[in-house]
Amino acid sequence: MLRVLKNYDSVEMLYQANNLLGIVYGELQEFDLSRKYYDEAIKISQGVEHNRQYRASTLNNLGFMYSNQKKYNEARRIFLVGLGEEDLIKDNPTTFAILKDNLAYADFKLGKMSNLPNMFYEALKIRDSLEIIPGIIASNIHLSEFYKQKKDNLKALQFAQIAYSTARDHRQERERLASLRQLSDVDPKNARKYSSEYYKISDSLDVAERKTKNKFARIEFETDELAQEKTQLVEQRKTLIYIALGIILIGVFIFVIRVQAAKNRELRLIQEQQKANEEIYSLMISQQDKVEETRQAEKKRIAQELHDGVLGKLFGTRMNLGVLNTRKDDEGIVQRVGYIDELKTLEQEIREISHDLNSEKMAVFNNFVLMVSNFIDTQRTVCQADILFNVDPAIEWNAVENTAKINLYRILQEAFQNINKHAKAQHVTVTFQKKDRHIQLEVEDDGVGFVYSKKRNGIGLQNMLSRITTSGGTMEIITRPEDGTKLQFELPLT
Repeated sequence: MLRVLKNYDSVEMLYQANNLLGIVYGELQEFDLSRKYYDEAIKISQGVEHNRQYRASTLNNLGFMYSNQKKYNEARRIFLVGLGEEDLIKDNPTTFAILKDNLAYADFKLGKMSNLPNMFYEALKIRDSLEIIPGIIASNIHLSEFYKQKKDNLKALQFAQIAYSTARDHRQERERLASLRQLSDVDPKNARKYSSEYYKISDSLDVAERKTKNKFARIEFETDELAQEKTQLVEQRKTLIYIALGIILIGVFIFVIRVQAAKNRELRLIQEQQKANEEIYSLMISQQDKVEETRQAEKKRIAQELHDGVLGKLFGTRMNLGVLNTRKDDEGIVQRVGYIDELKTLEQEIREISHDLNSEKMAVFNNFVLMVSNFIDTQRTVCQADILFNVDPAIEWNAVENTAKINLYRILQEAFQNINKHAKAQHVTVTFQKKDRHIQLEVEDDGVGFVYSKKRNGIGLQNMLSRITTSGGTMEIITRPEDGTKLQFELPLT
């Protein structure tokens, strides 16, 4: 009980538990333990809110224990302390009457007769007024004992009979036994009758007590079984909790592994895509290099033909005309001068063509620009709009990663695919320009435009956004219905 009550914040219940344990151990004649629990109850009683004279009640129980041990001096001292509690008779007259009666009985046993039988009568009067039946019976028995010792057998018998009739009328069987013992003592003539009734009642009480003991034993057994079942349930619950935690941990572990595997697959796909983009770009550059190589070879051949063939012949003709210039007639002179000047002009033009064909003017544009130029040329054949293409020569294309270049190229393809399908534009402008440490690609058309909030999740726009963000860039779309569309992409230079 005390183990349970320690979990509750109830000082009063803790006091009651210690007081009851003192009573129980006193009945079992375990007097040391009884005194221990009484002392604890007295200590706790000081902290009980709305104190109902609990200390005086426990002092009475402690004194009664000493009386049972026939330590009447110690009992008398304890009873006097209890009666000394302030306002006891007002706060708890029942306890006051018990203490008064017990003190009177201790004085009776010690032969201190100065205050007797007044204290017995005082206690009985209070008990009568409060109708405390067990107390009334006890007071009458004590008065019977007192008058028997005083050799007043009539009063002794009278008080014993009052105690017996009160116990019988109120079915107080244990008090009835005490009154029968007292009757046998003060009325020896009827002792056999009292003894017979005494044993009959005692046997019935023994049977009832045995039943009660059996009941308590059964309760104890069932309590033990319930405790055992509770222990098993607790163990089962612990096992279920451990199993559930294990399943959760395994689930989390599997989830983490699957997520990590998915991330690894995604990373491998990105790496493979980058590698594929690099390979595609390399193949496109290689193809463009071959085309450019063939073109340059053809240019060189034409330049050589112009220089060694046409230019040589023209030079010879001019020399011949120079020789013929010796004619002195005016008409011949005029004609020859005109031919010579014309040949000089032709010679200069041919030299310029040869120089342009064999120069490195195209070196300022690398293969990526050439590849985009070819794409724009292709679009001019399939797109209904006029296309204006501008490239800022200040752009350092070597500072742009190949993956970023291929993403720009794919973005441009996607943009023209949307223009060809939906824009209905008359003019399209494509501009590559350098802006601080960024490359800016701008594709603008004067088409029908669109509502961006409705189309923002389209596959084409999402593809362009994915490509530019993959390369660390940004995308901005400016459009309204019937007001054209402007796509702006910015890519940082490395």
